[in-house]
Amino acid sequence: MLPSQKNIYTGIALATLATLIWSGNFIVARGVIKDIPPVTLAFFRWLTASIVLLPFAWKSFLPELQIVKKHYLYFIMAAITGVSMFNTFVYIAGHTSTAINMVLIGTTSSPVMSIILARIFLKETVPSLRLIGMFISITGILLLLSDGSLQKLLSLSFSKGDLWVLTAALAFAVYNTLVKKKPVAMNPTNFLFTIFIIGTLFLVPFYLYELKNTGGIEINTSNLAVILYLGVGASVISFLFWNAAIARLGSGRTALFGNLMPVFSSIEAVLILGEKITLIHLVSFILIITGLIIANIQKNK
Repeated sequence: MLPSQKNIYTGIALATLATLIWSGNFIVARGVIKDIPPVTLAFFRWLTASIVLLPFAWKSFLPELQIVKKHYLYFIMAAITGVSMFNTFVYIAGHTSTAINMVLIGTTSSPVMSIILARIFLKETVPSLRLIGMFISITGILLLLSDGSLQKLLSLSFSKGDLWVLTAALAFAVYNTLVKKKPVAMNPTNFLFTIFIIGTLFLVPFYLYELKNTGGIEINTSNLAVILYLGVGASVISFLFWNAAIARLGSGRTALFGNLMPVFSSIEAVLILGEKITLIHLVSFILIITGLIIANIQKNK
């Protein structure tokens, strides 16, 4: 296998694993939305992630502090979009948006936005096969989320929560584009540690405001387990995988793997919640996987 081919396959595997872990985020977060306020959930998630990364990043972070100072505006933008805004907006949306609208808007709009932004700001080319693959994947997602009913699909209405999800998708698309321009000299772990710390700090005033109005959360085993899952799995591990995939595949192509989230979420719903898989689930899964394969085909020169 050629080094370039191995690099692509590694990127595909990393993006898939990151998406698999992230898909559990939706199920867990929706399950505790009444127990943990949205900004509080986001704040403790990223605070946990920062603490977990601290012993791994501390020694090598100090020598690279000059890089952060030199590119401070870049790190602030990456932290705000990828850490402070994205999941916080999704958690807020859960209060006023239906599940089908949240997943539909979040998984279909962000990849499209990422490809457009990568084309405009990074001058990444968009081959015809990638466009075809993208539309096939989106078709599979629409089929899955509408249960094969055109009437159900056309009757979707946008609430305040839907707009929160759309904004979250845009934030993550901007983050995808920014990661591609990460300072080369910056260690990947230190990069994450930097944006986690900055993103958490930006959440502090909003957390304090929410704490004053909600009275905080109950400290119990269930809530602690959720925060650990989000802080370690859906933050540290997934972001490391995702950023490594972007470095190998490019931001536009990597973003397409976000289309796997509703597929993985459906499987997890069966295993965890006892829901049944239907023919629609199987057909949608085939379409989404086919789209991803087509989008990742590279023509020989």
